Amino acid sequence: MIFLFLCLISIIEVFSASSTLVYQSGNHWGPITRHTIFLMIGTLFVVLFHNIPYKWFQGIPYLLFIPTLIFLIMLLVCNDLSIAGVLVIEKTNDAGRWIKLLGIQFQPSEFAKMTVMIATAYNLSRGQTEEGANPKAFKYIMGITGLFCLLIFPENFSTAALLFGVVYLMMFIGRIAAKKITILTSILLGIAVAGVLFLELTKDVDSRFLHRFDTWRTRIEKFVSSEEVPAAKFDIDRDAQVGHARIAMATSHILGKGPGNSVQRDFLSQAYSDFIFAIIVEELGLLPAAIVVLLYIILLIRAGRIAKKCNRTFPAFLVIGIALLLVTQAMFNMMVAVGLAPVTGQPLPLISRGGTSTIINCIYIGMILSVSRYTAKLEEQRMHDAQVPMLVDAGNTVPPEQPADSEAQTAAEPTAKALNNDTEFE
Repeated sequence: MIFLFLCLISIIEVFSASSTLVYQSGNHWGPITRHTIFLMIGTLFVVLFHNIPYKWFQGIPYLLFIPTLIFLIMLLVCNDLSIAGVLVIEKTNDAGRWIKLLGIQFQPSEFAKMTVMIATAYNLSRGQTEEGANPKAFKYIMGITGLFCLLIFPENFSTAALLFGVVYLMMFIGRIAAKKITILTSILLGIAVAGVLFLELTKDVDSRFLHRFDTWRTRIEKFVSSEEVPAAKFDIDRDAQVGHARIAMATSHILGKGPGNSVQRDFLSQAYSDFIFAIIVEELGLLPAAIVVLLYIILLIRAGRIAKKCNRTFPAFLVIGIALLLVTQAMFNMMVAVGLAPVTGQPLPLISRGGTSTIINCIYIGMILSVSRYTAKLEEQRMHDAQVPMLVDAGNTVPPEQPADSEAQTAAEPTAKALNNDTEFE
């Protein structure tokens, strides 16, 4: 139901916020038709992955690791590339994030996020004991996460930071040794301090790998600046995204202007993607916008309940990791729109107009539902096992002994071996 509500909001608001795309293309129905098709394809993926046993997801990193690695390296080292029109790399807004393969455009960073999340859940689940995670898990997780984040970082700093932050939370939840978490935290703080000093001491960086450095510095400096600029002196042309987003917020009311009545959509860059939450507030108002926030929070709560019902560690970590990724990205997008975070290029999951991100996010929902289906079967098994003794007592018959490795005993008395063992899915 959460997924369906978010899709409904997405269709309404993307249709309204795509006015600039309609003007450029001259096709009134083109942008929303494309977006609706992607949502329909995504819904098919939800149904497909819902019916796939969760343990099959452990093989996804093995399939995606090498191709994703190659594509990220190509984005990093190639400015513009076209191989017979089959493989095309073009930078948009001075950022290389998209690759077109056989006419299909996609973002390798989205596949990198999926690879890292599933690999992290898998490594945290292997060797879990009553004392905590396997000591080797930290090394494997940091190796995979560090590699992909370093490749994503030069072209998409916010995605790399978001991904690393979610993995950090997963390691904390997965009971990685406190000493290792403390050392990692100290290193991250050191890197942050060094980055701030670098910002202050360096004014111009001419490097292929740091060509977006000035953009990062400008956005951070504007965000942390304590100078209050009067409305009459605000440079709306230079800070168009921030300015028009704030106007959209300020001109809204409890119930907004109504769907399709936004004014700032015609002036706000990426109104249908990065700043769609500002359009939601402007058109639907503060109360419905708060409901959108609540939907993501409920999604996180539901994922937590599903994880709690799991009798295996991998599906539990997988569901929690996916929910953290979706909800953290959503909260960051909304914080940018309301001025609580510096401007980034993070879309609002399942609402913003997109291609790769829409499909991948739908796959995430399908994975969560797959684990939910598994836990539902566990509940049925527990209820059946609870009813057997009652029926036996009514017939005054001695019940047969349960096998030592039965599902019921595993669920009731989990051991380290049982928690990390995926038996044949039934």
